[in-house]
Amino acid sequence: MALLFGIYPGGLSADEDGSVTPGPAERPDRIAAALDALHGRAPFLVRGYTHYSDAAPGTIQGPPNPEQYATGGRRLDLVACFREPGHDLTGWLGFVRGLVGTPGLATLQVTEEANHAGPGGDGCFPAARRALVEGVVAARREADRLGLDVRIGCNSTALFDPAQEFWTDLGRRGGTEFRRALDYAGLDFFPDVFRPVPADRLAETVAGVLAVFRDRSLAAAGIPASTPIHITEHGWSTGPDRPGSRQAEVLDTVVRTVAAHSARLNIAAYEHFALRDADSARPHPLFQLGLLRSDYTPKPAFEVYRELIAEFSTPWSVRTRNRNGPATPCRTPPRPATG
Repeated sequence: MALLFGIYPGGLSADEDGSVTPGPAERPDRIAAALDALHGRAPFLVRGYTHYSDAAPGTIQGPPNPEQYATGGRRLDLVACFREPGHDLTGWLGFVRGLVGTPGLATLQVTEEANHAGPGGDGCFPAARRALVEGVVAARREADRLGLDVRIGCNSTALFDPAQEFWTDLGRRGGTEFRRALDYAGLDFFPDVFRPVPADRLAETVAGVLAVFRDRSLAAAGIPASTPIHITEHGWSTGPDRPGSRQAEVLDTVVRTVAAHSARLNIAAYEHFALRDADSARPHPLFQLGLLRSDYTPKPAFEVYRELIAEFSTPWSVRTRNRNGPATPCRTPPRPATG
């Protein structure tokens, strides 16, 4: 089964206290050139993040204006991050509905890691799970009202608790309407970054994480096997004692493992985090997740990812919604709106 590939096209992200990682400013011209070289004529997703909070008005985006990169064969995968400490979802639901019409939008992920209360996740906000369930339903209704082929999804990190409390709770909260509204479920995972994994066990570890996500996590929410999985974030950081050659090996192993299990587990997309290091001079793993250094020179993994995209890429696999059965592939990407 072929895959739709993508990447977070920026470099700056969140550090351990939730602040934006300092580093060189984004260079849109260098980003666009690197994306062109990376995926060529293959269809491709560019992943962007936008934050919502009533308590701190003003939209934060990473990278700035991510829709600018959704040109040619690229379309936008936009993440609506819920960073609101209150419980009133009126403004949030209006925000989510407004994102559905973003030019070039292919996929809209509602909340980011709502199970995770650490850096980068929405799980520390008390209404995050309600925001996820109600946001998915609101976004689906808005896409249907506007007649737009936008896929609506959510995600989590890998979870191994036997009860699968997070996904069980989502299924209970959302019921049939939530499950029918959900076009994909995303997985963020970074094997051998925050917890070491022996090199000779990486492939089996990745395969195990993928199987648990499908067979335990999503099953706990009652999400059917016909709902595709998207790998929404994966990466491996370079640094002291973490050479670029090993990053390339890890990327190759992980993508090939995802591809090998994609048919059984219905995995439709893989997105890498990130295109560029936040700051190659900083040794912390969160600063060196890029395929490029922070001066936009390539690491070995850049060429490896380019070759993997060429080998495993599919014609546009953002799915045409079929109310009476599984989603079917859309062979020609809908042309992004202009203006």
